[in-house]
Amino acid sequence: MYTIKIKFEQKGVEPVTLENIAPGDSLLEICLDNDIELHHNCGGVCACTTCHLYVDSGMEHIEEITDKEEDFIDRAVNPRLNSRLGCQSVLLDGDGVIEVTLPDQSQFLGE
Repeated sequence: MYTIKIKFEQKGVEPVTLENIAPGDSLLEICLDNDIELHHNCGGVCACTTCHLYVDSGMEHIEEITDKEEDFIDRAVNPRLNSRLGCQSVLLDGDGVIEVTLPDQSQFLGE
């Protein structure tokens, strides 16, 4: 089971810690299941960049990045070396702590 610590770049949004998270789900699914807003315009199929996030620690607990995901990250707003797409960041079997930062979600249209 995992502990996932989520920080937010959006002002006024406090960090959240999720405990007892089972492997097998993506970070996008985990956020949505816990009422944490993470845009996903393509429906989570690696066809856009709106679920872009930063994995601050625990990258070893997440499936490796694919070439397709890497191509999309290059199109994301403010990509960094620790950028991933939430829809493609599936938790591997095991346990540990994963720390992520969600970019400001208010940057997307409709907010």
